[in-house]
Amino acid sequence: MVNNSIKYRNFLRGSLAAIVTPMDIKGQIDKPSLKKLIDYHVNNGTTAIVSVGTTGESATLDHSEHLDVVLTTLEYADGRIPIIAGSGANATKQAIALTKSLEKTGVVACLAVTPYYNKPSQEGLYQHFKAIAEQTDLPQILYNVPSRTGCDLLPETVARLAKLGNIVALKEASGDLSRVNRIRRLINDENFILLSGDDATALEFMQLGGQGVISVTANIAAKLMAEICKLALSEKYAEAHKLNYRLSELHHQLFIEPNPIPVKWACYQLGLINSDTLRLPMTPLTLTGQIAVQKALKIADLQKI
Repeated sequence: MVNNSIKYRNFLRGSLAAIVTPMDIKGQIDKPSLKKLIDYHVNNGTTAIVSVGTTGESATLDHSEHLDVVLTTLEYADGRIPIIAGSGANATKQAIALTKSLEKTGVVACLAVTPYYNKPSQEGLYQHFKAIAEQTDLPQILYNVPSRTGCDLLPETVARLAKLGNIVALKEASGDLSRVNRIRRLINDENFILLSGDDATALEFMQLGGQGVISVTANIAAKLMAEICKLALSEKYAEAHKLNYRLSELHHQLFIEPNPIPVKWACYQLGLINSDTLRLPMTPLTLTGQIAVQKALKIADLQKI
């Protein structure tokens, strides 16, 4: 396949929101809240939405629910904002099936997390993503988040995968800023997109050559995150850091308990969703966590919608 990364540079730049999947008190998908979230991002400058990524509780949705949420997101977006679909799984066959079910739906790309729990080798990771890429024309975004998956997609393996035609980007959530330069040196293609997956270091990541962030914080601070990224991409780093300082406490406190527990609670507090319900084994934010996140919301001066 021909590398299509140039075509996708616009929607892979800036603030991309990894949105939560709203649920009602019975744990069923809350579609009115989903529509409200999408409208919020359309109106506040978010570049693209990631539907049913790991922040969207992909691990607790079955295949039909997963596809339904993506399709509903596409329907509500109505062409106003690009939609990227989470498509990862720890079984290659399952990841391929999910990816193929997303073809011709209207999603602009898939975000594929590294296989969790089974801890594959670097060769296993290469073969996993290669097998997916060979079965679809949908652009693929690799997602490395070793703290959650138990395996680490190393820069050398990313470079091998970048040679495949429809692997166009990497979401790097290790928090290791040295990787930006390492990956750039290994990949001789300036069109391959590097996105941060760690809000706390995203601005520094962009200063080193990244093109944006797939953000958890953007769920509740969409306008600020969009502006920070816009300034960074224009190399106005002093202004970007000034804005980012308002969010620095929030970047950290949204991970005081496992994601998406804190951000879902924050979305509920700000009136973006009707309930902070999660599915087991995720449990509600503790009182200690609520106090910490509420303080961070106050510092960021985020008001109820």
